[in-house]
Amino acid sequence: MKNDHLIHINFSPERSLQEQIREHLLEKIHQGVFGNKALPSCRKLAQMLNVSRNTIVLVYEKLVDEGFLISQQRSGFFTNPDAYISPLDVMVDSTQTCDQSAQKWTDKFKVDFSEQRNIQKTPDWQSYPYPFLFGQPEDTLFPSNHWRECVRLAQRKTIIKDWISDHIDCDDKLLIKQLQTSVLSKRGISASQDEILVTIGTQNSLFLLAQLLTDSGTVVGVEDPGYPDARNIFSTFGAKVVPLSLDNQGIELNHNLALCDYIYTTPSHQVPTNVTMSMERRTALLDYARKNNTIVIEDDYDSEINLNTKPSPALKSMDKDGSVIYVGSLSKSLSPGLRIGFMVADRTLINQARKLRRLMYRHPPANNQRTSALFISLGYYDSYLAKIRRSYTDKWTILRQSLERHLPDCITNQTLGGSAFWLKLPAGVSGPDVVRDAMKLGVLVEDGDLHFHSPEQHEHHYLRLGFSGICADNIEPGIMILAKVIKKASAPTTTKIWY
Repeated sequence: MKNDHLIHINFSPERSLQEQIREHLLEKIHQGVFGNKALPSCRKLAQMLNVSRNTIVLVYEKLVDEGFLISQQRSGFFTNPDAYISPLDVMVDSTQTCDQSAQKWTDKFKVDFSEQRNIQKTPDWQSYPYPFLFGQPEDTLFPSNHWRECVRLAQRKTIIKDWISDHIDCDDKLLIKQLQTSVLSKRGISASQDEILVTIGTQNSLFLLAQLLTDSGTVVGVEDPGYPDARNIFSTFGAKVVPLSLDNQGIELNHNLALCDYIYTTPSHQVPTNVTMSMERRTALLDYARKNNTIVIEDDYDSEINLNTKPSPALKSMDKDGSVIYVGSLSKSLSPGLRIGFMVADRTLINQARKLRRLMYRHPPANNQRTSALFISLGYYDSYLAKIRRSYTDKWTILRQSLERHLPDCITNQTLGGSAFWLKLPAGVSGPDVVRDAMKLGVLVEDGDLHFHSPEQHEHHYLRLGFSGICADNIEPGIMILAKVIKKASAPTTTKIWY
C-alpha cells in the first residue's frame, strides 16, 4: 500500500539538497509518519520536491545503508522498525499545571536572576541597516576556508585520538602551548602549563573565580560604569560589590579600594568607556595591591583590537608576586560562538579551578580546543587579527569623523582602539527612549544605563556604539539618523523636528 503523504520542504540555498531532504525524512521517520507504509517512490518524491531523481536515489540508498530504511524489491522503501521508537503512551498536558508549577518553583529559587540587569541583544540584528552593536562580528572577514582546513586536520587519524577520548579535566596540550607562545607572549605574560586553565569564555572564568573565592563576607570592587555580568556574577555568590570610579587613566585610586578584597578591572579597553589604563596607573594599582594583600582580576578585554603600534603591557606581565589573576578569551578576536577562554594565575588557584570546572563540565570541547590550536599554530589567527585591525581602523576613523560632524557634544574621552564608542547624551535625554526611537528607524544602539551600579544617581544617560558588525558605508547614515533622534529628544516638546 503506497503512502500518499505530501512532502514539502522550503529549501535553504546555504545547505545541500541531499542534506535537507535527509533531515526532513529522518524527522518524519522518528515521528512515525510513514508507519508500515512505503515511502514515496524516488520519481514521485523528486516531482514533489522539484529535484532530480538521482538526488532522491542517493538519499534513499544512504538511509538504507545506515539502517533507517529497508528496501523491498518491487515494493519500495519502508521504515526500518528498529529505527523507530514509538512515543510513550502516557503524556502529561503541562498546560494544565503551568501556573501551579511556576509558583512551586518560584518558592524554591535561592537567587532570582530576573532581578539582574543584563545587556539585551536584538536576535535579528543583522536585518537592521544600522546595527551599532558591541561584540557582534563582521562575518565576511572570518577566514572560513582556513577554519575548515583546521577542522579537517583535526579529524586525521593521527590527531583524532588526541581528543576523542575522555581526558577528565585536562586541556589540549597543543592549545596550551599556542596560548603560551602565540597569545600570552604578545601580552608580555610568561606562564607554565599548570598556571593556565582553558574555560568556555571570560564569563565562565569569572564564575569559577566567584565560586572559589567569594562569599557573603567578601568585597569585590568593580569599575563603575563597568561590565554588568561581572557585577551579576560576584553578587550571585553573595559578595558585596563596591563601585570604583574612573577617570581618563582608568580606576581611581581612592578610599574605596581599602574596602575591597578583590578588584575587577578591564585595563586594555575599559568596558564600556574604552579608556586605556595608563602605565602610571597600572604601576600604582599593582603597588597598592601588593602592599594591601589585595587581588586584582584583570579582564584583558579587547586587547587585540589596539590601533596603537605599542600597546600597554598586561597587568599580569608586571605582576611580581602573584597579585593578578588574568582572564582572556578568543571569543571577540576569533568568534563569539567558539567559547574558548583562558585563565592565568598561581598554580594553586588553577588547580582548584580545574577541580571545580571538572564538576561543572570537565573541560571545554576537546575538538574545538584542537581546531583552535591548529588555527593559531598555522598563523591563521595572526593574519585574521591583522585583517580585523585594518577593518576596525577604517571603521573607527569613519565613526569618529561622523560623530564629530553630527554629535560633537556627545563624544567622551576615547582611546585609540577597541571596538566601541561611549557617548554622553544631553542632560534630560533618556537613554532607553533614544534606543527605542532609533530602533524604529533601523538604528540599533546599546543603552549605557546597564553599565552603572546605580544609574539613577547620574545626571546624564549614555550610549555605547559598537562598530564591528556594521558595514562601513552605513556608519555615517546611521549616525545622522541617531543625531536626529537625539536632537528631537532634547528639543522642547513644542518644537517639531522633521526627518
